[in-house]
Amino acid sequence: MRFIASVVVTIVLSSFAVAGDVSGKVSFGGKAPAMPRLRMDADRFCRSVHRQPVSSEEVVVNKNGTLKNVLVYVKEGLTGKKFDSPKEKALFDQEGCVYIPHVLGVQTGQEVVIQNSDNTLHNVHTLSTKNPSFNAGQPIKGHKLAKKFEKPETFKVKCDVHSWMGAYIGVFSHPFFAVTNDDGSFAIKGLPAGEYTLEAWHEKYGTQTLKVSVGASDKKSVEFKYSGS
Repeated sequence: MRFIASVVVTIVLSSFAVAGDVSGKVSFGGKAPAMPRLRMDADRFCRSVHRQPVSSEEVVVNKNGTLKNVLVYVKEGLTGKKFDSPKEKALFDQEGCVYIPHVLGVQTGQEVVIQNSDNTLHNVHTLSTKNPSFNAGQPIKGHKLAKKFEKPETFKVKCDVHSWMGAYIGVFSHPFFAVTNDDGSFAIKGLPAGEYTLEAWHEKYGTQTLKVSVGASDKKSVEFKYSGS
């Protein structure tokens, strides 16, 4: 099986905007791959909370032909600029014996609240390399753990108790990132005027990059396109 990645860029300018914004979508061409069913039989609680089978989120193709769970971020162009960590906390939950969200973007120094919403034991094992890895148990429903990551990287998180549980966290030194949603769209707002390289990251299909020039009064629309065959 061969996967081909291509990039389509559409630029729309508006003289009425007061800040540079980049928005767009991540499209998927070809037939969506069938995802395997998550086998939760080993845990009675996990099995009982789902009336319908649950599939892997490795590839989620939306109804409109777009791709969910793609990290889109500024890769280059912000050299020398520093940004304060946001005061808003990010939530990384365990509910129904899956991680929610499947892909989370946070900023360096931002507090991440890791929560167990299930009435069963979970543990959070980060496979980070630039940030200290940790493996923390959360034995009861409602248990919360607060963590911060200080270095940019994207890494996998897994649960050693439930082998099917996996997710990803992307850590960035700036606030210019987004994760595509149920319609494959994303928005990065308030970019300072400049020349940038945007990158899209997907856990299976890898990365794509494109160049974009942002003015102080621009709104720009970009499209990444992945294909599978």
